[in-house]
Amino acid sequence: MDKLDNIDRNILRTLQRDAHLTTKELAAAVNLSPSPVFERQKRLEREGYIQKYVAVVDAKKVGNGFIVLCNIRLKQHSKDNGRQFMAAINELEEVTECYNTSGDYDFMMKLYVRDMAHYQDFVLNTLGEIECIGSLHSIFVIGEVKNSHAVPITLP
Repeated sequence: MDKLDNIDRNILRTLQRDAHLTTKELAAAVNLSPSPVFERQKRLEREGYIQKYVAVVDAKKVGNGFIVLCNIRLKQHSKDNGRQFMAAINELEEVTECYNTSGDYDFMMKLYVRDMAHYQDFVLNTLGEIECIGSLHSIFVIGEVKNSHAVPITLP
């Protein structure tokens, strides 16, 4: 694993707050000249520390502000069922995050839909078509307390 110095970590933290910064603005934020900052940023991209740049869209403004956390239990634990489920979930726009978990459920998903009717349709007509799903448990988000896309930068 490569070592990150304080400047690399500051570049990553700064870009997580605002990836839209120009090289000049980023350089000023980390107290370095633009040329070395540009080279460091390109190295961080090349080495996979920076995976991609995205725009964070307001879900409510685009009509999908109803957030559901959905826990899934497979009918049976098998390699084929796991692969089938993961392949199907990766095709669903509503699902923004999905984690293979330990405990009572096999997977936990975060999804955005318009409203309860949209979620009901999604469960019946989309998840209902995934044959390896044994059961699901839905948790409806009442209010968002924190939604950060920033990852803690702790590598030495």
